[in-house]
Amino acid sequence: MIKYILIALAVGVAGGYVVNNFAAGFPFGWVTDYLFNASLFVLLFVMGLAFGIDEEAVAKLKGTGFKVLVVPFVVALGSILGGLVGGLIFRLDLFGSMAVTAGFGWYTLAGPLLTQILGTQWGALGFATNFLRELLTIVTVSLLVRVDKYAPVAAGGATTMDTTLPVIVRYCGSDVLITAFSSGFALSMAAPFTVLAIASVK
Repeated sequence: MIKYILIALAVGVAGGYVVNNFAAGFPFGWVTDYLFNASLFVLLFVMGLAFGIDEEAVAKLKGTGFKVLVVPFVVALGSILGGLVGGLIFRLDLFGSMAVTAGFGWYTLAGPLLTQILGTQWGALGFATNFLRELLTIVTVSLLVRVDKYAPVAAGGATTMDTTLPVIVRYCGSDVLITAFSSGFALSMAAPFTVLAIASVK
């Protein structure tokens, strides 16, 4: 999965470079105004569709009740506070920095959305930061589980409902499955609104 993501990113960068240098008159506004927005809508639709057709996932989520909201709330709060601390350390705009971490690891959402609201630099930072969050969770899960069984769930953020879920269950045990999935789902649902709300304040 990681290699395909890197390949797609490299192809996109190369395509952007070619267009920028050899395609004078290319309608850049069309790309940023329509293509990015369309991709976001498709992404949200597919995510909702995938969850809706998974009867087992829906049943497990219903069975846990409101307790499932505690973990994602704490993870969301910690992520945004982490963005605040990072902004203070690196002397970045604090709301921009918090908006970056409010993507909770969902880099395919945070990057384009921040590009639309704050510009390409913040979009690139949002993509890279959230992509690294997912990658580091996968790479360090065997170390994180030694700290606490639920530490990888917090580290994975929104990705614990899909890409990091298998590796988390493998190292943390099947008893964290519901917590990990429900936390990732709740954070994925919240991410578009948290990024938008915080970035709009900047």
